[in-house]
Amino acid sequence: MIQLKRIYDQPSENDGVRILVDRLWPRGLSKQKAKLDLWLKEVAPSDDLRKWYSHDPNKWEGFKERYFKQLDEKKEYVNQIIKIAENSDVTLLYSANNEKFNNAVALNEYIEHIRSYQE
Repeated sequence: MIQLKRIYDQPSENDGVRILVDRLWPRGLSKQKAKLDLWLKEVAPSDDLRKWYSHDPNKWEGFKERYFKQLDEKKEYVNQIIKIAENSDVTLLYSANNEKFNNAVALNEYIEHIRSYQE
């Protein structure tokens, strides 16, 4: 199972493997408090895409389309998440304020799409 959680939320024993999927380290958070198992910066959107999107919900569909193209070039990292999720619960962590329109939501959608073709 893959779930999503804001990195600033309290870690829980139900989180399983905690993977930060942001390119930048979350502001004001120590590495000790984050309780990460893995930081996969490589699956985060490029700086240019992140700046273009700027968490504008009106750009969500365009963001996903561009981000998915970037993820197509990073299959080894996406597959790493899928492999971990085969044996453990996974929590994709993000720092964005918006719970519906962020890279972790898009990444999870991308992973679900990939997994549906693998079955």
